[in-house]
Amino acid sequence: MTDTAAVAPGDLRLRPAPHDLPPLDPDLRPPVLAESDDPCSTLRVVHLLAQIERGRPIRLNDLVDQLNASHLDWLFTRAVVADVLVQLQANWMADYRNASGVVVEDGTYGAVVTVEDSSRVDPWIVRQAERAARDARERLLAFSRLDRIAAG
Repeated sequence: MTDTAAVAPGDLRLRPAPHDLPPLDPDLRPPVLAESDDPCSTLRVVHLLAQIERGRPIRLNDLVDQLNASHLDWLFTRAVVADVLVQLQANWMADYRNASGVVVEDGTYGAVVTVEDSSRVDPWIVRQAERAARDARERLLAFSRLDRIAAG
């Protein structure tokens, strides 16, 4: 039987861990399922988009495969990558008033994206990445302020 009088908030006492307990590996992370509205997912897609060849259609499936190969602790689906690309296409149209910068369309082997081959693309992609990184930091900061996991 536990002596409840001896239990008080904040009275946690740790003892030495067993000598054969393996250390916590900081690189051991649970898998993350990428989500369409998650700025961390968006940032990873934008980083990949910044590196693809310009002016040539690239299969959506190839982008998904590359993201999953590059980020082994994440799982990207076609739907998530397509959602991010469509949002980037809308952002381009809002910024430049034309649809030629990021084109998402059906191709012979499925959906493809073509990024315009011009000098205005790289600075624009950098701004998109900065926005996603800022949003990700804000979301993580808001999460860190939660008192409990189940808090709203």
